[in-house]
Amino acid sequence: MGFQQGLSGLNAASTQLDTIGNNVANANTVGFKGSRTEFADMYGSSLYGISTTTPGIGVKVAAVTQNMSNGNITPTGRSLDLAINNGGFFTVAQPDGTLAYTRNGQFQVNNQGYVVNNGNFLQGWQADASGNVTQGPVGKLQLNTNLVSPKPTTQATLGLNLDSRKASPTVTPLDPTNSATYNWSNTNTVYDSLGNPHQVTMYYIAGAATPAGRTWTATAYVDGNPANNTPPNSNTFSMVFDTSGVLTTPGPFNVNFTPVPVNGSAVPQTVAFKFNGSTQTGQDFGVTTPPIIDGFAPGSLKSVNISASGIVQATFTNGQTKTIGQIALANFINPQGLQSKGNNLWSQTFDSGSASYNVPGTGNTGTIQSGAVEDSNVDLTSELVNMITAQRYYQANAQTIKTQDTLVQTLLNI
Repeated sequence: MGFQQGLSGLNAASTQLDTIGNNVANANTVGFKGSRTEFADMYGSSLYGISTTTPGIGVKVAAVTQNMSNGNITPTGRSLDLAINNGGFFTVAQPDGTLAYTRNGQFQVNNQGYVVNNGNFLQGWQADASGNVTQGPVGKLQLNTNLVSPKPTTQATLGLNLDSRKASPTVTPLDPTNSATYNWSNTNTVYDSLGNPHQVTMYYIAGAATPAGRTWTATAYVDGNPANNTPPNSNTFSMVFDTSGVLTTPGPFNVNFTPVPVNGSAVPQTVAFKFNGSTQTGQDFGVTTPPIIDGFAPGSLKSVNISASGIVQATFTNGQTKTIGQIALANFINPQGLQSKGNNLWSQTFDSGSASYNVPGTGNTGTIQSGAVEDSNVDLTSELVNMITAQRYYQANAQTIKTQDTLVQTLLNI
């Protein structure tokens, strides 16, 4: 028994305790992967190899390897907190431009609209102006649409039912302030070029029934004023129904108006109204299908939603949604070959292989869960048991040194 064996055991046990201590210290670190210390025996060799009577010269630390298994997923309710179900890594660009990989999904938005994690930029594919995503080289994801520009209304589609049981009004002409001059009305909101809302009210008046059907007249008022339709110079158009109550003249009917320049918008505007699917039956007046009206007011960013496939979609205060981009997940042939860099980051190495970027849920990568984070995969119970074992291991190696010292002292005392 020699000092070398005991000393190597102490060094190995010390490394094992350091590894266990690091695991315990990071038991609450989001996305942390626990490690273990792996040992290898050592034998002294000569020119002719290892003797069959050589007892060995101790132990060495062969490697400290990481356990890449998934941790538990904990809901947080915060949309930019992301967890990966199964394999894959988030890719981030560090401030110096180099790429790193992480399972820590605690993301925020910086003052320039970029999605970041501890100052590192989340990588993915940015959508174009139409919201289409093309999977090419990855880049920084930016919520660069803090304000949606207004869009003027150009068309509106209304599905209505006009009550065939109603007779023509006996009071004429049309007066919006007198309900006896029309049968029914409904109002929809349209927007001008600056995003200001305007109320378009249609007043419906039943005509006389004929063997071929019945004609109703619809008269458009905008913000309480008659619309100016040219040509003809009228704000009234005809809706012709056949004997089955089917509308044979669905339009479009152009409603022209010039916004009152209260808020600076005085650009003449035309909205094409269509009445596709409208009917005349013996039922109450009403809207049979939800109106489809384009155009909207300006809006600011309200919330961000991220789908399981990594699609980043922004919702704005005007009710509009827009696809911002898509998160890319990286995968490696040998994830355990990644080099830990600290700050929950890994870098690729020759052993790990090059990163391949995939849409979440494809290419052996997991899906993304928004509003949750992945906990550390450290099992505290196991680590505490391992700590006791490592402590005994350390004590036993210290005892071998103590025993060897006693033998030396015995020899010196002869």
